[in-house]
Amino acid sequence: MVAAVKEAQQAGKPVAPKLPAQPAKPKLPVKEQKVTRRSFWQMLSSVTISPFAVAWTVMATIGGVWSLAAARFLMPNMVRELPSKFKVGAISDYPPNAVSEKYTASRGVWIVNTDQYNGQPLLYSLLAICTHLGCTPSWLSGEQKFKCPCHGSGFYITGINFEGPAPRPLERVGLTLGADGLLEVDKSLKFQEELGQWSDPKSYVELG
Repeated sequence: MVAAVKEAQQAGKPVAPKLPAQPAKPKLPVKEQKVTRRSFWQMLSSVTISPFAVAWTVMATIGGVWSLAAARFLMPNMVRELPSKFKVGAISDYPPNAVSEKYTASRGVWIVNTDQYNGQPLLYSLLAICTHLGCTPSWLSGEQKFKCPCHGSGFYITGINFEGPAPRPLERVGLTLGADGLLEVDKSLKFQEELGQWSDPKSYVELG
């Protein structure tokens, strides 16, 4: 290179000055993006909270609520259903010519001790459901009758209907005396007087 310059000078040719080499441009450092907690949740929400995600969430919520409502509608009836058989004490707990309402509210039956049906002293259990439209009659001890507050049906202490629209007597349910000396009601057994079923020994306990 130097020799070429000298030859050019000797030949009288102008020599262009050599420019110094330009230094390489330094690479700019990449700016590190700091991920803060706030930016993280913003990114996450932008990914997860989409119209589809919202729609699925709403559908899942509705489905869950519906399932819970259906379960509450169907299951409690099965879970809370009481056994059809239950003990109601001894014969001595029921005085003559009286109606016990001890199990009316909880079990839907009366326990009756009377000799007014065919003149024979009996203990039996009447179902507390009016045979007209299924209302619950009240026992009026002063008048010695069952009276339905809905439509005025009346029944004697025996359960026989005598006034109002009720088409037939009250129904008896099973009543037996166990080996332990305790009376047991069985609501799975029902007896209708008009069908001659009150003569069934499972529908009463004979006294005396």
